[in-house]
Amino acid sequence: MNPKIRIITLGVSDLERSLAFYRDGLGFPTEGIVGQEWEDGAIVLFNLDDDLTLSLYPTDSLAKDANVPATQSRLGAVSIGHLVASKEAVDAVMKQAASAGAVVTDPPHDRFWGGYSGYFHDPDGHLWEIVWHPKWSLAV
Repeated sequence: MNPKIRIITLGVSDLERSLAFYRDGLGFPTEGIVGQEWEDGAIVLFNLDDDLTLSLYPTDSLAKDANVPATQSRLGAVSIGHLVASKEAVDAVMKQAASAGAVVTDPPHDRFWGGYSGYFHDPDGHLWEIVWHPKWSLAV
């Protein structure tokens, strides 16, 4: 397998609320909710850098699509990392997320592995890490 991860889908309990958090609160670009003409088709797509798409899909619809039981548990298994260019940028994004309604679980601070990061939960409890490391650069 030659991994080409291009889509990350988050199951959400309230599509409108999650759309507002990511679009209005964090500034992620999107056309809004699409696919409403199909049963279990409503979804939000955010086109991010490097051809990565973040999608928001109602938890029940995602479970039905994958043929698995729906779960409301979101904690402890996965975090989504957002790399930024500086410690100051970590602080700014964390502040923006908190203003948008995120729950900060660990404020930004220096990490034992040489980086600087903080963590927050989105409205559905998905865990995000905002991270800077001096050896990880962003292509501009």
